[in-house]
Amino acid sequence: MKIYTKTGDKGTTKLVDGSCVEKFNPRVEAYGCVDELNSSLGVVRSSLQNNTQFTELNQHIEIIQNQLFSAGSLLATGDIAVFNKLPQIQEKHIQQLEVWIDKYTEPLPSLKNFILPCGDITASFLHVSRTACRRAERRSSEIYTQEDHYQNVLIYLNRLSDLLFTWARWVNLKQNQPETIWKKENV
Repeated sequence: MKIYTKTGDKGTTKLVDGSCVEKFNPRVEAYGCVDELNSSLGVVRSSLQNNTQFTELNQHIEIIQNQLFSAGSLLATGDIAVFNKLPQIQEKHIQQLEVWIDKYTEPLPSLKNFILPCGDITASFLHVSRTACRRAERRSSEIYTQEDHYQNVLIYLNRLSDLLFTWARWVNLKQNQPETIWKKENV
């Protein structure tokens, strides 16, 4: 199988259901953002290698990366029959994210101010992934407004961005990196 199809040479691409759309189609934008998020999480995982303190976190992210492939494939079809045959983002996946949010929030100091995305390199990569997740959520909401069967994808992305924020804070805590408070006044 060749990696190039030449379909994109004229600014179009094929969706999972076989339909052909322009590359600027909102659906392509949505699953493209999910793909970028997944790649960003790959960078996070690379930064965790050889650090046994973060083995469990690395395993959690691998689970999420697999689920993001499912989310991307769901966004990549407009055909409900094809959609229903694909691996789904289920309520149990969303609930798992919520369990992790609660678990990793527990040791954190309560937030009373906005914080700047910085600190340990892995925490910073998690913040980059969080912002990519928010973009994927915004793009996916365009699809959801037209087709409400994408609701679990949208909820999943919303919870995931909260989890990524929590993990960034948790990694900074574990690495003894202080949180930098946003200074409201001009510096």
